[in-house]
Amino acid sequence: MDDTRQMNRWRLILGKMAENQIAFSSESGLERGISCMELEDALEFLYGREHGDDIRREGGTGASQLTAASWITKIRKLFPRETVEILEKHALETYGMTELLTDREVLEKLEPNQQLLKTILQLKHLMKGDVLDTARRIVRKTAEEIEKQLEQELQRSFLGRLDRNAVSHTPSIRNLDIRRTIRRNLQHYDLEKKQLMLDQVYFNSRTRRYNRWRVIIAVDESGSMLDSVIHSAVMAGIFARLPMLDTRLVIFDTQVVDLSAQVEDPVETLMSIQLGGGTYIAGALDYCERLIENPSRTMVVLVSDLYESGNVGAMLGISRGIVESGAKLICLTALDMEAKAVYDRQTAQKLADLGAYVGAMTPEALGDFMGKVMNG
Repeated sequence: MDDTRQMNRWRLILGKMAENQIAFSSESGLERGISCMELEDALEFLYGREHGDDIRREGGTGASQLTAASWITKIRKLFPRETVEILEKHALETYGMTELLTDREVLEKLEPNQQLLKTILQLKHLMKGDVLDTARRIVRKTAEEIEKQLEQELQRSFLGRLDRNAVSHTPSIRNLDIRRTIRRNLQHYDLEKKQLMLDQVYFNSRTRRYNRWRVIIAVDESGSMLDSVIHSAVMAGIFARLPMLDTRLVIFDTQVVDLSAQVEDPVETLMSIQLGGGTYIAGALDYCERLIENPSRTMVVLVSDLYESGNVGAMLGISRGIVESGAKLICLTALDMEAKAVYDRQTAQKLADLGAYVGAMTPEALGDFMGKVMNG
C-alpha cells in the first residue's frame, strides 16, 4: 500500500503529461477515499497552464470541464485549508487568474486571509457592483481579524499605571484592591464561622499619565510596502479610538492624500489606496510638518522603504526641521507581524544621524516604543 501511494504521489507531481508513462496504481486516492483522478483534474486546471492553454484543454478531460467557480469548490473538498490557500495564491499571483476576483460567485468562495486581502487591493480597479461589495466584505473580515491580533497589545502600551487612590467599578482580578476590600467588609465578619463575608469588592482604577498626543502616520503606498500599508491602516484605526491620541493618517506616492477623516474605518482607508507609482517622501513629510501644532507632544511616524524618488537632500532638510522642532520623528522600514524590511540603508543612516528613530518594527513593538515616549 505504501508503494502504491508513493507512486500515485509521483504521478500527481508529474501531472497529466506523464499519463502514458506512469498510470495511477489503483483507483484509490492518497487518503480519505478521494480519487487520484479528482486530485489530478483539480491540479491540472491550475498547473496545466505551464504547458499552455492548448494542452490544458485537450478533448474532453475533466480539467477542461472545470470553471473557476467549480474549481474553487472542488479544491475545498479535496485539500486541507492550508493547501487551498497555497493553490489560490498560485492561481492569482503566478497564473494571473483575475477571474477569481471579478466573478462574485468565485470571490465569495475564496478563503478570507491577508494574502487574499493584498490581491484584492492590487486588483480592486477591476471590480464593480456586486463584486466590489463582496470584496469590501472580505476586506472588512480580514481587517477585523488583524485588528484582534493587534488591539490588546497596542492598548496595553498606553494604559499607564494603576491608580491606588481611585476606585474602579470595572471588575478585573489584576485590579483587585485586596486591602480596601478587607477593610470595608470587616463589619461583615462572621465570628461563629470565622469567615469574612464580602458585601462589596473593590478594584483599583487605571489612570493615564498623559496629555493628548498627536500622532501623524505617513504611509508609503508603493507596491513593495503593501504589508506595511495594511498593518498601518488597521493600527491607525486602533489609535484613533484611544482617548490619549489625536491620530492623523496620510498615504503617499508622488502625491499626498490625507485620510484622517476616515481613519477609524480601516476598510475605507484600504479601499482608498492606489498602489504603485513613485515615492516622494519629502512631499509627505512637508505635509506632516504642517500638521504639527504642539511639537513636544507630537510623533510623526513615517512608514517607508526610504527609496526617495525626489530630492534626498530636501527630504533630509524637512526631517531635520521636524526633529529640531521638538517633535519625535519615527521612521519605520517595516510594519507588519514579520518586520522583515528591505530599505535604503544609506538614507536610513542619514535620518538616524539627524536624531530620528529608524528601525523595522512590528505594530506591538511600535506601541511599546510610543508608550515609553508618552510616559517620559
